[in-house]
Amino acid sequence: MILSWLGKKLAKYLSRPLKSDNRVSSCKPEQLVGAIQKGDVLLVEGTSRVSHGIKYITQSSWSHAALYISDEHDKKSNGGYLIEADLNEGVRKIPLSTYMNVHTRICRPVGLAAKDIDAIVAYVESKVGYHYDLKNIFDLARYLIQTPPVPSQYRRRLLALGSGEPTKAICSSLIAQAFQSVSYPILPDVIEASCDIESRQCRNEMLQIRHHSLFTPRDFDISPYFQIVKPTIQDGFDPYKLEFVKAESPQ
Repeated sequence: MILSWLGKKLAKYLSRPLKSDNRVSSCKPEQLVGAIQKGDVLLVEGTSRVSHGIKYITQSSWSHAALYISDEHDKKSNGGYLIEADLNEGVRKIPLSTYMNVHTRICRPVGLAAKDIDAIVAYVESKVGYHYDLKNIFDLARYLIQTPPVPSQYRRRLLALGSGEPTKAICSSLIAQAFQSVSYPILPDVIEASCDIESRQCRNEMLQIRHHSLFTPRDFDISPYFQIVKPTIQDGFDPYKLEFVKAESPQ
C-alpha cells in the first residue's frame, strides 16, 4: 500500500510540465484533423519531467504515443478521439484536441485491411480503464532526476517497465500489442550484415525488441512499415504562396 501511494505521488510529480519548455504545434489544428485517419499512431513531444527522461533515454523527440480510433464520421466531434495510456489516469479515451497545440507526428500503418484496423482499435478500446504500470517507477525516476550517462545499448532497457500484469499498460507497449495482435510488424526482422562493432550493437538491440515492453514511441517513427504523414503537405502545400516578413536594412 505504501509503495503504491508513493508510486502515485511520484507519477504526479513526473507528469508536471517543465516551465522552461514550451513547444508549439508544427501544423494548424484543422490540418491535423484533416490528415489523421483511424488506426494512425500519433507521436507526441511531451514537456513533462518524465517526457524529458524518455527523450533522453531514446535519443528522440517523441516521448508519448496514442492511437487514433475515429472514422471520418466521428471527426465531427472534437476532431475525433485517441486512446492512450496516461501515467496518472491509466488507459483512457481523449479528444484529439488534447494534443492539437503541441508538436506531434502521424505514423500510418500501410496496407492494412479495414477489418484489421478495426481489430487494432477494438484491442485498445478493450483496455480502457486499465491502470498504468508503475512497477519500477522509482528506478526510472532515479535516472530522470540524475540523468546519468547511460550507454546507448542499455537505454532501451530502462523503459522496459512493468510487471506484465494484464490489467496494466504503458503507452507504446499498449499500441505495440495492438499491432502485434494482427501480426503487423513495427521493426524489421534482423538480417546478418557486416561484423563491425556498431552493426553488432544494432543487431543485438533489434533482437531484443520482440517483447512489447521494449517498444518506444521512437520505434513507430523509424519503422519502415509506417508512413510519416505531414498534415501541412497533405493539405496542399504551395511554397509560392508563402509570404515572408522582410528584415529592415540596417541604417
